[in-house]
Amino acid sequence: MAVTRIVALFNLKPGISVADYEAWAKERDLPTVNGLKSIDKFEVFRSAALLGTDAAPPYQYVEIIDVADMDAFGADVATETMQAIAAEFQALADTTFIVTEKVG
Repeated sequence: MAVTRIVALFNLKPGISVADYEAWAKERDLPTVNGLKSIDKFEVFRSAALLGTDAAPPYQYVEIIDVADMDAFGADVATETMQAIAAEFQALADTTFIVTEKVG
């Protein structure tokens, strides 16, 4: 089965500090999501720059979620643990999730 890659682009909500978000991501989000059987790999990246310009990136963070099995992922996301993580994340950030398909 092909891996589905989900790309999440987001900015922190007003009043949420970078330090608080990144501590939460390292302590709660990354270990929990990477522990799901449906996930091949989950990474969070801080946006550093827009190539070739001094302008600020439109998003502060990017998540890359490689899902091995979308049906299992749906079941994983429905668990009490993941519902808590999702609620915490929604309180921290405004996010756009993009489900991708590999070309070629």
